[in-house]
Amino acid sequence: MEKGTLVEFRVGGDRRLGVVDRPDGKSRWFVIDKGGQSHSLAPRQVTYKVDGGDYKPSQIDSFLEQVKPYLDPSSLEVAWELLVEDGESVNPQGMANLLFSESEAPHSYAAYCLLSDDKVYFKQKGDNYEPRSANQVAERKHQLEVEALKAKGQKEFLERVSQALKGEKVEWQRHDRHRLEALEKYAALLADIPRTGVNYESLARAFPPPAPVLETMGMLGRQATPQGAFQLLVDLCWWSPHENLFLRRSSIPVQFPTKVIEVAQQRLQAHPPDLDANRLDLTNLKVYTIDDETTTEIDDGLSWDKLADGRERLWVHIADPSRWVLPEDELDLDARKRGSTVYLPTGMVPMFPELLATGPMSLVQGEVCCALSFGVVLNENGGVEEYSIHASLIKPTYRLTYEDVDEMLELGVTAEPEIEAIAKWARQRKTWRYEQGAVSISMPEAMIKVREDEINIDVLDDSMSRQLVAEMMILAGEVAARYGKENNLPLPFRGQPQPELPPEEELLLLPAGFVRACAMRRCMPKSEMSITPLRHAGLGLDTYTQATSPIRRYSDLLTHFQIKAHLRGDSPPFSADQLREVMMSVISTTQEVTMVERQTNRYWALEYLRRHVGNIWQVTVLMWLREDSNLALILIEELGLQLPMFFKRIVKLGEQVSVKVILADPQKDIIQFEEIIYQQA
Repeated sequence: MEKGTLVEFRVGGDRRLGVVDRPDGKSRWFVIDKGGQSHSLAPRQVTYKVDGGDYKPSQIDSFLEQVKPYLDPSSLEVAWELLVEDGESVNPQGMANLLFSESEAPHSYAAYCLLSDDKVYFKQKGDNYEPRSANQVAERKHQLEVEALKAKGQKEFLERVSQALKGEKVEWQRHDRHRLEALEKYAALLADIPRTGVNYESLARAFPPPAPVLETMGMLGRQATPQGAFQLLVDLCWWSPHENLFLRRSSIPVQFPTKVIEVAQQRLQAHPPDLDANRLDLTNLKVYTIDDETTTEIDDGLSWDKLADGRERLWVHIADPSRWVLPEDELDLDARKRGSTVYLPTGMVPMFPELLATGPMSLVQGEVCCALSFGVVLNENGGVEEYSIHASLIKPTYRLTYEDVDEMLELGVTAEPEIEAIAKWARQRKTWRYEQGAVSISMPEAMIKVREDEINIDVLDDSMSRQLVAEMMILAGEVAARYGKENNLPLPFRGQPQPELPPEEELLLLPAGFVRACAMRRCMPKSEMSITPLRHAGLGLDTYTQATSPIRRYSDLLTHFQIKAHLRGDSPPFSADQLREVMMSVISTTQEVTMVERQTNRYWALEYLRRHVGNIWQVTVLMWLREDSNLALILIEELGLQLPMFFKRIVKLGEQVSVKVILADPQKDIIQFEEIIYQQA
């Protein structure tokens, strides 16, 4: 190159013109740009040489002004149309002649700029540029349109993200939702931490981010990890800081499909024909429904009356959702997929749409309701002497809470003698079951409720009202199972093998109360399900099935389908093989529901303790988890919570100690306690 030659080179990808000044060693040259800055360039760094002329850096701006009028990219399409047919290649000078009818330095450089920037019509081959084929041009145009739309979408997305991060209301678009849903799925991997025990870093290594997550996090300059995705969703107010990742990671549907909602609305507007047209009218009976105050799916009621011969009869009335649902219809199949209502501290995910579940399916006070009613006469010992089952009509009289019933029993309210009569039979029934080998294990149970980020933990007491309702539900389950057994009807029978409890002398060595109950609980085998009758050792019953929560448990709905069909004289909707297949699917689903409920309750228990780090709790040492390392299970009796704790000294089972929380991280499923040692005065 000669001194004074005008050349183009790139700085950070940008074009820059400079004038050759002098050599720099054997093969490099110093080039001065218009600002007077010197650049040492190798020949390969020079992208274009302007022919002719002896330029000075001060003339660069003037040269560029001469070039500017010719920089019209649309002019290349005309040149392409002239050259494409013959596939003729062209250099910048030739293109200048073709476009401008001149090939002076400014025209040739303008042509070079157009060609080198072009991404549609021409491709470089050596020093020349050859036209692309018509198909290639069409494809390139389409590709550029897609890229332009993508860039526009990214820009608009970033603008909405900026709004959201400022706390402003944002109308997220469909494509935004695709991005955010990809982030949701990736962030939900954090739910694996409690299950696997891995840390954030290990989780990120095991699950590299998918392309959409990588792109979104890269655009926002954030770390593409599950924790990073979670924090972004929280910052955008798309998620709450306590988003239920266990539920999101599960296969449990949270929303109802549009079709299911439509069918539910249709059933409300046009009641389907009642297959049980000859329902027994029991609207004359006084019916009590007893639930927690917050219960909205009311699925059982109780009555008591006297027969003409002086014997007393108990009635257990169960809500009849099969009045609104048919086997294998949209509502049934969706409920089967859910398995049961999901009960969480933050609320519930119902098995049926709420407009049905809390409306016509429920036993609503003062309204005539369809039910499946179990009439039972017990013998003096508490065993079933006589029973009948009817598709019925009832009219619930009183909507009571457990506290209401406890108060009535305590005060001996004479205006409602039915309550005392039912309670008397419940006590007799419980005694009878224990005589049949039932096992009683009483441990405090925590009920955690979260409302507007306030956490409340109450301990469910084993009050008479709760025992009363439990005994009546067990009674209905026994009667339903007996009906199935006597009529050779396949039902989802429940059983429990006989537990191998420790010898009595061994149990007596353990402290009485919770420690002994905990030891017995460990020996209780898991319950089983079968289409043929099983003994339920834990309840002390020869046969048993669940039939009292058909709005909330799909297996109970199956029992209703089968029994009601048989009562009508119809064939059961599910054969033995079909019932077995459905049960297998439902068991798998309900196990997942149970796991999500347990994990979510534990999360909020740890969050409660995190918020009360300064509190001192009285705990009981229940059992050893790893005695060699002093890891024990403790019970915070005030909260009904059972949690692990490492002790720094030897403690005894049943010992009561004072502890405080030193670390609680619900997302990582970490809880650490420290014993409070009081110094003797």
